[in-house]
Amino acid sequence: MSLKIRNLAIIAHVDHGKTTLVDQLLQAGGTYRENQAVQERAMDSMDLEREKGITIKAKNTAVHWEGYTINIVDTPGHADFGAEVERVMKMVDGVLLVVDAFGGPQAQTRFVLRKALAEGLKPIVVINKIDRPLADPKKVHDQVLELFLDLDATEDQFNAPFAYGSARDGYFMDSPDDEKVDCTPLLKKIVKYIPEPKADPEAPFSMLVSNIEWDNFVGRVAVGKVLGGSVKKGDDVWLIRKDGSKVKSKVMKTFTYSGLATTDSEGCSAGGIVGVAAGIDGIDIGETLVGSPDMEALPFVEIDPPTVSMQFSINDGPLAGKEGKHVTSRAIRDRLMHELKTNISIQVEDTDQAGVFSVSARGAMQIAVLVETMRREGFEVLVSRPTVINRRSEDGTLLEPFETLYVEAPGEYSQGILKGIANRKGILENMDTEASGRTFIQAVIPTRGLIGFETELVNLTSGHGIMSHLFKEYAPYAGEIVTRTTGTLVSMDAGAATTYSLQALEDRGILFVGPGDAIYGGMLVGENPRVGDLPVNPVKEKHLDNMRSSGKDKTSKLSPPIRFSLERAIEYIDSDELVEATPQNIRLRKRILDANARKRAAKGPGYEDRSNRG
Repeated sequence: MSLKIRNLAIIAHVDHGKTTLVDQLLQAGGTYRENQAVQERAMDSMDLEREKGITIKAKNTAVHWEGYTINIVDTPGHADFGAEVERVMKMVDGVLLVVDAFGGPQAQTRFVLRKALAEGLKPIVVINKIDRPLADPKKVHDQVLELFLDLDATEDQFNAPFAYGSARDGYFMDSPDDEKVDCTPLLKKIVKYIPEPKADPEAPFSMLVSNIEWDNFVGRVAVGKVLGGSVKKGDDVWLIRKDGSKVKSKVMKTFTYSGLATTDSEGCSAGGIVGVAAGIDGIDIGETLVGSPDMEALPFVEIDPPTVSMQFSINDGPLAGKEGKHVTSRAIRDRLMHELKTNISIQVEDTDQAGVFSVSARGAMQIAVLVETMRREGFEVLVSRPTVINRRSEDGTLLEPFETLYVEAPGEYSQGILKGIANRKGILENMDTEASGRTFIQAVIPTRGLIGFETELVNLTSGHGIMSHLFKEYAPYAGEIVTRTTGTLVSMDAGAATTYSLQALEDRGILFVGPGDAIYGGMLVGENPRVGDLPVNPVKEKHLDNMRSSGKDKTSKLSPPIRFSLERAIEYIDSDELVEATPQNIRLRKRILDANARKRAAKGPGYEDRSNRG
């Protein structure tokens, strides 16, 4: 019996147009009524995703076209969210590889594609944005084939079909020279080339849990592809846990994904993607649901290890509790534990300090997204600078994580970039310059050296540099890395910052605060161009006398202060500093706020020094 189901993932580098492509396929399948406004980038449902223009969470939808159900999973393109990608590969039978007709395949494309090819999935290549100036679809076609060879694609994968078009304008063609009409040529390719699911309708029910969602009425919902039989409300099921133990339960509800909605369903048959609510506490990604107690667990893909960790703690500063509604250590711990339910790529551990939690993940950006989400939910939290997770080899050698770094920038900036990489213990592996003048640099660098490098690259290249990175291996410790060569201006006093005092401080460095900002002792109010901390008073009032009036202050011009994004703040701080994240503000501060206590701690044993050794 032929299954009229196709399950595929869309993979691409950040900003190559995959989420827009999903919107067009939904429209072609009739998800939007003729008079209904099309919601742009409908798959990016998190506010953060819309703001950053990236996909963070893998999501499911389905397009119904000519009797076929095409299940589409939109995957993150950023390597920090690699665990989201890896588990998706167990749910699909093919991939749409979306590549920019100007930029060609990028590093994150390589990362996700390697996972897909290793899983034996069939690719269809979509060369998008062919309407862009300087687009070169034929050249990009050849680059994709070279990438397939590099990643050891099978002959069938290498002979992948190509489609050309513009997701933004809603057309795809078999050849760049064909007539521009609509998305039909791409939909035909999906039905023809993506294999139907390997699933047996006659077998007992079995499903690998590849994702977890949360429903306010039934709790945890296990999402996966039905590999055998079918499932519906009222069925008896057994959960096979990772340790081999089995738990019996009854299906309370099933969900299917169609268009932009998750809907209650009558059930799901072999080959389909379904959400199953079975009321089992702690059901987790990588476990197996089966319809008979004597069945075996299904294999699950290994996930890259976390390489960085950060400390989360309660806000103990003078302004604590004034801007957020969730401020206790219990509230923060409960929120972190809730995150573990749906995010398998982070780990949370209690530390030996009360109210301090260690959060580990694949990259600083991933943890920053979690902090930003918590801020928006009303939490106040202190977070530390990321530190890498080291290991010991069998002979006792200290090992640290290394990444392959890919940088693309105009050629005139290459010397500065190479110097920056060398300063961070990176080793150049390859460098190419194209006729267009753009330089491509590939290097191996300790994960420590990447912390803060993206900001440095933006400054070095006036915003023209692009970087991405992939986990490579654990290797011997590379030695000390100094990533910040400046000091800070640290407030000695509390109050509201005044124009009068800030004008005097502008000669000392770059300011992070503006007039009227709330200040406390130990808060970082600016950058000192020299190494070391400079105590300052940003709240000093001007003393008026008969000869001078306060009117002059109001007309004085101050340079706008630097306002840090959360990611930038986390990368900027040193090991003796913290970021205070609240719903209204991001502040930088010393771990120890009292200046005298800081001096005593600096002289005593066990104090973390300021050399930023990572």
